[in-house]
Amino acid sequence: MHHWRKSSYSADAPDNACVELAHGPGAAVLLRESDEPGTVITATPAALRALTRAAKAGRFDQLSR
Repeated sequence: MHHWRKSSYSADAPDNACVELAHGPGAAVLLRESDEPGTVITATPAALRALTRAAKAGRFDQLSR
């Protein structure tokens, strides 16, 4: 059983609109969207850092248009 933690950016969001993280096997990081708890993405800490940096830099903004 994993201990899922909700993103601080989702603190005021309803329970079905949150990004959650948990520790996986070894150094893996598990990610899921709370409204799809059965769908889990596994990443390394380095890959998660790269994804976070790219999102903060706006590299995915064009996908929402």
